[in-house]
Amino acid sequence: MFSLFEKKQFLDKGQQQQVVAAISEAEAMTSGEIRVFMEPHCAYVDTMERAREVFASLQMEKTVERNAVLVYIAFRDREFALFGDSAIYEKAGGPEFWKKAAAGLSGRMREGQYVEGLRNCIGELGKALAAHFPPDPNINKNELPDEIVFGK
Repeated sequence: MFSLFEKKQFLDKGQQQQVVAAISEAEAMTSGEIRVFMEPHCAYVDTMERAREVFASLQMEKTVERNAVLVYIAFRDREFALFGDSAIYEKAGGPEFWKKAAAGLSGRMREGQYVEGLRNCIGELGKALAAHFPPDPNINKNELPDEIVFGK
């Protein structure tokens, strides 16, 4: 296994497909949306501030129910943040839920289990979204693309 932090890309094509499949599976249970954004370095001291900026730049706040979640990863800096829109942030349980989801991802990534960590985290986010935002036939099934977004 290679160290993802030494490679230009965080995940190879097959691994990217696994993450995208996890997003699609999670979103099948909910009207919520999950996006993954990866870049080598975080331009900010506060990773959460960068996640907030990326969330806005991807126009994730425009979901009908304000229930989108961003998984932001600065892979060379070994940093990440989970950023949920206003409705899902509170309904999922506030800070405690987000800390738990982040701890699970962090633990897997420290062990070098990057894809498993992302898949598990996306699955947990999907369950939280499904509990509070079940599928709604009146809402566009997929308001945001599932593919991973790569920054510079």
